[in-house]
Amino acid sequence: MALYEEMEGRIKETRADCLIVDNVLPYHPEFLRKLDVYKVMRIADGPMASYDRDFAYLHAYDHVLYHSPAYSADLGLAEKLRYVGAKRIDFWPLALFDEMFDPAKSEDQLISQERDIDVIFVGALFRNKMPTLAKVKKALGSRLTLRGLSSVKSNVYFNLKYGFPGWVRPIPFDQYVPLYQRAKIGINVHNRGKYTVGGYRMFDLPGNGVMQICDGEEYLSAFYREGEEVVGYRSADDLIDKVRYYLANDVERERIARNGYRRVMADHRIRKRLDDLADILNEALGARARPARSA
Repeated sequence: MALYEEMEGRIKETRADCLIVDNVLPYHPEFLRKLDVYKVMRIADGPMASYDRDFAYLHAYDHVLYHSPAYSADLGLAEKLRYVGAKRIDFWPLALFDEMFDPAKSEDQLISQERDIDVIFVGALFRNKMPTLAKVKKALGSRLTLRGLSSVKSNVYFNLKYGFPGWVRPIPFDQYVPLYQRAKIGINVHNRGKYTVGGYRMFDLPGNGVMQICDGEEYLSAFYREGEEVVGYRSADDLIDKVRYYLANDVERERIARNGYRRVMADHRIRKRLDDLADILNEALGARARPARSA
């Protein structure tokens, strides 16, 4: 209740036009109902959490921003959001934060620097990712470095279930960038494959000069030019084959890494994303202020 009281005070004090609520929603719909402000929900989780975190609260918001076009084999997320009653929607992806790359390095410095890690994956050791990660680790051995959000319990399960592919060591957040800048190729494995494509790793990898091989299939084109700025894969075997190919072909690997870096710097940095958001909201507020035409 203290949060609610403070938020009401801040809206009045700043004369805010919009309240933007990000991902995990702390406000009860009946509190939002009495706020005289344009209410925007940004969702950035996959379908597994949608009914818990998102869909039940759509009625309380004027606008929904979604981070991925994917939802299920039957329909995309835009169609799903309309089906469950979202009033207005816009695609607004995640982005590369300034803390997740080194702006002091030029493109040439970044791409041409020595990289002693062949392949890297940094991320949470979710059960849905384990079969792919285990198969790739067994195929590549020490050439694949696995790091990220893990625990003793998840590591024990991972190794007993999949025949001891390796231990995934957690690392602190400030080690992500130095580690990425040592890697030639970064593999991207989402929690439900192409139906959860669009996480931060999609932007962190190329932002650090890493060539990215990513799941996502037809949805990759919402973010990159497939084959030019990112390489897609459809199965663990396909991923292994493509990793081996690009490790053996440095010129092609560096070309895709460079193109991916340029795309991120041009279109996927957080400052660009916030400028895009200002345009989206200005247009929405303008449309809201215009009187409806009579029939």
